[in-house]
Amino acid sequence: MGEIATSSKQITFYYSSKSLRAKQALAYAKAEGLPVEEIDLLKNKLTGTQILELAERLQLEVADLVNKEIPAYKKHFEQYSLSTDDWIKMMRYNPQIIKQPIALRGNKTILVKNPTDITKL
Repeated sequence: MGEIATSSKQITFYYSSKSLRAKQALAYAKAEGLPVEEIDLLKNKLTGTQILELAERLQLEVADLVNKEIPAYKKHFEQYSLSTDDWIKMMRYNPQIIKQPIALRGNKTILVKNPTDITKL
């Protein structure tokens, strides 16, 4: 793979600091004593390569990494049919539209839907 370094010793957690689900999953991981490297998508802009790699690791198309349920998507992006490169650009400059939280550990990557999902790593 490319730029994303993972370790079997810790969880790399990509999330939005505005997400309640992400905060709950992070609190759960810490309560379980799991070592976590936090990457707030709103403060740390992902590269195009990282976005591609996260999609690959999740076995998703890049466009499927976009959270189409949030108001920001519906307001600004719903009317467009974009190429993969265009979606990468949109996610780089509008990280709030990325599905998250995403947790990685070693070769495993999951999209966290429930706080307890983090224990699957």
